[in-house]
Amino acid sequence: MSGQRLDWVDTAKGLSILLVVMMHSAYGVGEATGGTGILHWVIAWATPFRMPEFFLISGLFLANVISRDWSRYADRRVVHYLYFYALWAVIHIVFKVGLGAGDPATAAGYLAWAVIQPYGVLWFIYMLAVLSAAVKLVHDLRVPLWAALAAGAVLQVAPIDTGIYALDQFAEYFVYFYAGYALAPYIFRLAAWTAENPALAVIGLAAWAAINTGLVFSSGFALEPVGSTLGIAGIPGLRLVLALAGSIALCTIAVLVSRLAFMDWLRWLGSKSIVVYLAFALPMAVTREVLVRLGLVSDTSLLSVVVMASAVISPLVLYWLIQRTGWGRFLFERPAWAHIPGTPGSRQAQPVRAPAE
Repeated sequence: MSGQRLDWVDTAKGLSILLVVMMHSAYGVGEATGGTGILHWVIAWATPFRMPEFFLISGLFLANVISRDWSRYADRRVVHYLYFYALWAVIHIVFKVGLGAGDPATAAGYLAWAVIQPYGVLWFIYMLAVLSAAVKLVHDLRVPLWAALAAGAVLQVAPIDTGIYALDQFAEYFVYFYAGYALAPYIFRLAAWTAENPALAVIGLAAWAAINTGLVFSSGFALEPVGSTLGIAGIPGLRLVLALAGSIALCTIAVLVSRLAFMDWLRWLGSKSIVVYLAFALPMAVTREVLVRLGLVSDTSLLSVVVMASAVISPLVLYWLIQRTGWGRFLFERPAWAHIPGTPGSRQAQPVRAPAE
């Protein structure tokens, strides 16, 4: 039972990371070519639940650690993510700004600003640390689950636009991360039910897909090279409902897909989702720039797919090389010095490397 649960959770992460990389690849290519392709349509359809699902999945197992003392909890759920955020923010900024643009001074400014303003695609890792700390605080203050969920829903629906990216993203995504924690028992029950009733689950998924499609591509929908304007699906409140429904639907899909032996690659990819998330942006940008400048691929759809494939595969190749050679393990495994003293994995405790997952 535990193995099955982990299988579908990893499969859900695999679906999530594919959607994330797909979005950045499609929009990057769209901006470069001024066109739209098939991946733009897929991303537009998945917009209501693409990132909410990733946050919901990330909160599923929070109950296993939420009652720990602050030092152990913070080491595993806050410092852990901040280490990888800080490390990869430096890598991204040095390569993109310092070396790519040849502007060390500007790069230094970006590095300083990244402490309070999440940098680029790494905002998700930054927010995992922030949200983990917030949920622990809510738990220790003994705020009822329903009250915290309601507050999160209000934050998501409210038109909050402070201009401070971390605050705005907190308001947007806290409810989904907290829902993963608060609703985990029900989500796991649904997963078990899906495994026992696949035919009924497929019928339910078909109904959800039809509703999501109708609302996303309703009147007012507009597809652009970068982004899309959702129709009725973009209405505050309804978008929250669609995000939660889509997140649960993706979990249900993951349960069904994880039962198929030939789809085990997706489960494996999900188990390395953070590896891909941390490292996909650089190869994605390089591949896009090379192909666009050389003019080797002119079709926006094909170019988007090629860029996406490179963005997903390159981090996995890097991870494989590191595992084979032992060099650069700090890129995806947190070393002892990056732990809070006295916590598992620190120098004062048993030496244990903490992988990015």
